[in-house]
Amino acid sequence: MTIRFDRRSMLKLGGGALAASALLPRTAFAQSTSINYWHTFTSQSEQAGLDSVMALFKAAHPDISVTPENIPNPEFMAKITAAVVSGSRPNVTMVSSERFRDLLAMGALVDMTDRVASWERRSDFDNSRFDSISLDGKVYGVPGFAFVDWMYYRKDWFDEAGIAVPTTWAELRDAAIKRSDPAKGRYGFGLRGGPGGQNIIINMMEAFGSPVLHADGSIGLDRDKAIAAVDFFAGLLVKDGAAPPSAANDGFRQIIEGFQTGQTAMIYHHTGSYQDIASKLKPGVEFGTMAIPAGPGARVARLAYAYNTITKEEGADAAWEWIKFWGEPDAAVAFLEKTGYFPASTVAAQDQRIIGNPMYAAAADTLAFGIPQPSFPGAAGWAESSVLPNFQRVLIGEATAEQAVDDMIAGLAEAIA
Repeated sequence: MTIRFDRRSMLKLGGGALAASALLPRTAFAQSTSINYWHTFTSQSEQAGLDSVMALFKAAHPDISVTPENIPNPEFMAKITAAVVSGSRPNVTMVSSERFRDLLAMGALVDMTDRVASWERRSDFDNSRFDSISLDGKVYGVPGFAFVDWMYYRKDWFDEAGIAVPTTWAELRDAAIKRSDPAKGRYGFGLRGGPGGQNIIINMMEAFGSPVLHADGSIGLDRDKAIAAVDFFAGLLVKDGAAPPSAANDGFRQIIEGFQTGQTAMIYHHTGSYQDIASKLKPGVEFGTMAIPAGPGARVARLAYAYNTITKEEGADAAWEWIKFWGEPDAAVAFLEKTGYFPASTVAAQDQRIIGNPMYAAAADTLAFGIPQPSFPGAAGWAESSVLPNFQRVLIGEATAEQAVDDMIAGLAEAIA
């Protein structure tokens, strides 16, 4: 049984080398211009990547000063909303695709259609890269980089046990059980049930045949298939004992450290954590990368783009110089080398430093079937305030999969009402 809501009624409510880079045409400013940049980078590798891009930008644009400010993901929507209300919004904001509609509805984004259309590097980007930041023929941002979903696995453990790399979720469950030994503090799968885990849960429901956003524009869940997904995913902990007992609270840092320190055999994340993992484990020897397994309904992996957007008219010309600089191949590759985040530019993605690295093969494969995160007004709030806490209730034994999904369905109706 699929419970859907009419999205249309909701829509009525919301309207080369550094030298080469330096030689590109750019706006000359009569005096030094300062802009501030809100982003959600948290890890050391992300900060190192941002520092690299800023150093390249400073060399190419000495007349523009960029002041970055980290906004933690859990606080992002509240802070940007407050900034819009108070008139203290930043010049540039990094925006994830699932937050686009909410920010547009509150008037937080500046139309960038003409700037993007006349950009000298526009042809470096497939049109699809702009789908999740466009509405009604207008473009509101430029993709800075891509999150490509994949998994990490302990290659040495798998080789030792003669286990093949899983290609389906059923195979992953079997491998996770085989690689678990709770008595030794070792678990087959690092389940992210804490902050940031909500999107993985949505992906799992879709993999089991229950997408949230449908081709006809309606929004809703197939209750039975969503229950099967929640039951399976939570079951890695509550039934199989193949995930750490701390899973209900484990966020990014916990799952990464658990994998790095030998607590877990597999984790679900994206290319952005590659450098963090490689700083502790030897690529291709101690760990490997693999594409997200297929579920019984679909193979779901996200190609999520982080967009840089102009969020106020003041200083828009300088803001645009900063935003489009992220499309320069040197900047994109420099950022990838520090973080693992893939370039959004198809030209930059063909750099030998990327295609010549076999560890990125799983991400390259994902480009053939990966899809964007569902985006609609209320999506981010529903995922954070309903999907995640209800799934956590299952993990700690306070709710059944049926109860959790029923509450998710009710929360979805409220989120888009």
